[in-house]
Amino acid sequence: MTCIIRFLTTQMGQMLRPWNTTIAIDFGHERAVYQQIADGIVTEIKKGRLRPGTPLPGSRVLAANIGVNRKTVVLAYEALIAEGWLETTGKSGTFVSAELPRFKDQPPVTGHRFEFNHYAIQPLQGPVMANLIAFNDGLPDVRLAPMEELSRAYKRIFQQKARWCMLGYGHEKGEERLRAALAAMLAHKRGMNVGTHNICITRGSQMALYLAAHTLIASGDTVAMECPGYLHAWQIFAKAGAKMVPIPVDDKGLVTDALERLCKSRRIKAVYVTPHHQFPTAVSMKVERRLKLIELSNRYGFAIIEDDYDHEFHFEAKSMLPLASMEHAQNVIYISSLSKLVAPAVRIGYITGPAAFVDSLAQLRAIIDRQGDTIMELAVAELMEDGAIHRHAKRAFGIYAERREHMDQCLRAYLSRQASYLKPEGGLAYWVTFNQPLNTEALQQKLLKRGVSVISTERFAFDGKPLNALRLGYASLTPAELEEGIRTIGAVVKKTGVSKA
Repeated sequence: MTCIIRFLTTQMGQMLRPWNTTIAIDFGHERAVYQQIADGIVTEIKKGRLRPGTPLPGSRVLAANIGVNRKTVVLAYEALIAEGWLETTGKSGTFVSAELPRFKDQPPVTGHRFEFNHYAIQPLQGPVMANLIAFNDGLPDVRLAPMEELSRAYKRIFQQKARWCMLGYGHEKGEERLRAALAAMLAHKRGMNVGTHNICITRGSQMALYLAAHTLIASGDTVAMECPGYLHAWQIFAKAGAKMVPIPVDDKGLVTDALERLCKSRRIKAVYVTPHHQFPTAVSMKVERRLKLIELSNRYGFAIIEDDYDHEFHFEAKSMLPLASMEHAQNVIYISSLSKLVAPAVRIGYITGPAAFVDSLAQLRAIIDRQGDTIMELAVAELMEDGAIHRHAKRAFGIYAERREHMDQCLRAYLSRQASYLKPEGGLAYWVTFNQPLNTEALQQKLLKRGVSVISTERFAFDGKPLNALRLGYASLTPAELEEGIRTIGAVVKKTGVSKA
């Protein structure tokens, strides 16, 4: 309902005169009635209809006009008096504060607006909608996540007698129990010699990479980057002030000869690599390249930032150990995550490296994010200790291995004439290269109309050369979804005219 409230106003010593003011009151609205009354009075003040010094009707009069209890109006007046909009003068009544400016008389706002940094980071993943077959960049199937085990562990942590202690501030490096579990896993599964002192838990590997870049990089430093490569890593280092230099990737991984030529021509601060399953091509860096990279790092004194984002899922022969586990690997900063093993929404990443570096990084982390999710970290630590994470990884490994084979069959059936690919040794995505030039941004839009989402790859080519390829994540799709999606891609590409001569 809308109430007409009659305010008595005075002007230049003249007698009081009536003035109708409308305030809309909705008794069914979630906002309290007294707040609506207060809002209406403030609006009238800002419009200039209620000027400084204007008397307001008594609370009984206004309550009778609106049809509410007098206490409701009193609450509105008290709130406005506390905020400085209204004031009381002895027993004379309630007035618009004399200290307020005359809003109606104020000139329009002019002058300069403040400046700020503009961020417009394009997400890797394309649109995700219901009934859309989405080939992401290699995410796990969240339907397989051990959510029941995780929820039970989370509940148990809360039910412990010392739970109140967990609700205070924790260590900026993360819960020691989880760091200890990670240190044991890294030693037994990945051949790394680390302790709780040089592990820092982060909210996913993306945060770990951001902290590493801003701890390591000074403005003007040179960072070498795989090309094609991970767009968000390039953006993170560039925002940290680095001068980025792309280094080519072939079927053996990073071309270390090209990196060596760069080292001879200028000093580099770091090189970012994804050696286990290169992003986006999914190739695994061969041992001779790994040895050469370590040797170059020690000779020229640059850091190796190793992003091992899905180590668990390697299907051919034995999974290679990280660069960080190799002999003489003194300059390796190792980043990994449990998010792809458990679920992307479980933001548990971690970073290891020289103790002094991790100490400094943890102090930076404390500035922007005092600590992580203590309860979640303890719950995940419990699942690691009792073997639940290992059992889940083993089950997921078998399912993803089957989907990897099915993906291979689908590609052979529906895309073999238009594209070429190699079955990846590991990882959760295929890299498919088309036989003829193809704009994947245009292809992405055509496929969306057919109910299939893919990631355009032009943005991964930091040297500006066209890739004519797609990175097709398969792990989050069922066999039926994979077949329908690849069949659709094949049909659209064929219609575009890309095929073998």
